[in-house]
Amino acid sequence: MQRICLALPTMRPCPETITDLAEEAAYAVATFGVEVHLLVLDTTDAADFARNAGAVAALAPTPGVVVHHLGEARQREFLRRVAERSGAADPELLLDLMLPRAVAYGSCVNRLFLGAAALGCTSAHLRNDDFDYQVVDGRKMFPIHHELLSIGRPAGEAVTGVTRSELDPADADKPVMLVSGSFIGELNVDIGEILELDPAVYREVVRLWTPPVWSQEERDAMVDVSFKGDSEPFGTDESVLGVPDIWDVYMCNIALDHRAYEVLPLLPSIETIGSDYALLHAMVHSGMPGVVHNRHIVNYYTPERRTGAGFVSYQLRFVKFLLSMLYLYPVYGGMIDLGRGLLDERHGLRVEPVLDLVRGSVDWDRAGNEHCLDVLDRSYRKLGGKYAELADVVAGRRRQLLDEARADAERWAVLVEAWAALVAASRAEGLGAASEGPAR
Repeated sequence: MQRICLALPTMRPCPETITDLAEEAAYAVATFGVEVHLLVLDTTDAADFARNAGAVAALAPTPGVVVHHLGEARQREFLRRVAERSGAADPELLLDLMLPRAVAYGSCVNRLFLGAAALGCTSAHLRNDDFDYQVVDGRKMFPIHHELLSIGRPAGEAVTGVTRSELDPADADKPVMLVSGSFIGELNVDIGEILELDPAVYREVVRLWTPPVWSQEERDAMVDVSFKGDSEPFGTDESVLGVPDIWDVYMCNIALDHRAYEVLPLLPSIETIGSDYALLHAMVHSGMPGVVHNRHIVNYYTPERRTGAGFVSYQLRFVKFLLSMLYLYPVYGGMIDLGRGLLDERHGLRVEPVLDLVRGSVDWDRAGNEHCLDVLDRSYRKLGGKYAELADVVAGRRRQLLDEARADAERWAVLVEAWAALVAASRAEGLGAASEGPAR
């Protein structure tokens, strides 16, 4: 029986999301006959963890669905054993890369990947804690429907499960290692208020994340589509098989085959949004076939990130996202140049050329990031109010932010090099009991 991991990282109370995911898991079992391991990695405090645990405990037992709800202490225990078993010279460093004492979006997904490996799953199906499913005629449009039609299958066989194929016949034997939808609703980066306050400032800020080697026209076109997802609500199922466009895949609505995420980890960047797309770039730029579908999730934002300290924290993560691109674009450009050279003779991702690219990016001239911070300072002060206060915070941390962006690139290189051993150690270690709450 195929065993899959339906995965949710969270750092906030989300009992309704847990209940919804259990429904999606039950749908997968009933429709496809798979075994679903619903893995919730929870880094909330004790009170919020108890709320999430209550939702887990209230789930009706479903044959074929196993729920794992792990708090931070249990995650740390598992990762410590894995790091030590991996034979690493510095297991404490690996533990910090996997579970730092700060928000790290890429690290939490990497923990899900190791959890999926420990559970013996062949694919990971990623969701987030601030989304809803689209509902049509009272039915939730579960993305897992399209994911399980294709994930892991030879592309030539997956043709039967899609509504349109753009598959190159030469790729028929390659496995489908990516299935993704997009999102509707709010921008997937919470900067919509900037657009409302001053569209010209919004465009100047968003242009900071476009590749500097592109033409003005290309960069402006990228601004027009950035962070906006899809505008079309669900009507009828549509899915396309072929080499996806990077703009059509979304990390919170995606299924990945284990032959992808067991090769390349995501960036373990601290306090940085958007640090979880490098693996998708590798798959797309290598020409691997995938499926994109229209069971888009509905994106929304929780209110704590829009006021007070929550606003500053989130916007600093956006600033660090912009700074990270100095080190990521050389890697992505190298991936594009390598193309199918990123794949081995068995159509699997080769980690060695990616690691070379990551190491080569570390010493990139950071004048571009100095310019980025100058533009942000000018833009935030023009907006005034809380954005002027944000400008003061960024200015006070300028050197720290520049240093951290470079350090994140260095830390990624360390993790890429250690990843294969961590995956093997996770498989050998196993995840242990299903839940910290009542046995399921």
